[in-house]
Amino acid sequence: MSEILQAYYDPTVSNGFMMGSSHMGYYLLILVIGLVGYIVQARLQSVFTKYSKVLAPGGMTGAEVAEKMLRENRIHNVKVTHVQGHLTDHFNPSTMTVNLSDSVYSSRSISALAVACHECGHAIQHAQGYAPLVMRSQLVPVVSFASRAAQWVIIIGLILMASTNNTAIMWAGIGLIALSALFSLITLPVEYNASARALAWLEGSRTLQGVEVGYAREALKWAARTYLVAALGAIASVLYYVMLVLGRRND
Repeated sequence: MSEILQAYYDPTVSNGFMMGSSHMGYYLLILVIGLVGYIVQARLQSVFTKYSKVLAPGGMTGAEVAEKMLRENRIHNVKVTHVQGHLTDHFNPSTMTVNLSDSVYSSRSISALAVACHECGHAIQHAQGYAPLVMRSQLVPVVSFASRAAQWVIIIGLILMASTNNTAIMWAGIGLIALSALFSLITLPVEYNASARALAWLEGSRTLQGVEVGYAREALKWAARTYLVAALGAIASVLYYVMLVLGRRND
């Protein structure tokens, strides 16, 4: 088995398994996406920390602002709760809770208010049946299974493709990875829309004004970019394996 797998990844191996320049190009692409992801994540942490030191007017905490935003949008069946961790904030439709992290729940900073309202944006999406959110929720159990199974299917597919030229299992593995890529793409409008709802409410309710809205917009912009990088990475993975199969078939 080790010889077979080596044949795909060792550029010194001949007899049809030599890695082409296109494969190297996709490795480089994945490396670049990983580097960009690291930079975006670091920038997000920097921006969040920066605006965590800027107190919002009114003296309301992230939890209080979240409750107010939900009430003003006529949502009374969602509870705002506290969860451990840093930036572990999320809306859980199964428990109907907006879960705010340590750095958001009790904080009175602009960063905290932006994040809290973003999660409330998801609660509003749920209440209004926002189509991309509904689609993403339906995909969750499927993608959860696909992400666990994909690596094993790909390994088996590589072995069969090397030993028998049968690519069926490999294509099945690519399909599983493609589901994760699809999930990442559907996540993009969900996240950007939640941020847009948050900013519109923060400004419309006069919770933040002027330059303060700009600070909140910057924080949410960098948060959204982490999802964009994840989507690009997922697409790059699909393309790499597609090229691997097509390249093998042309050998």
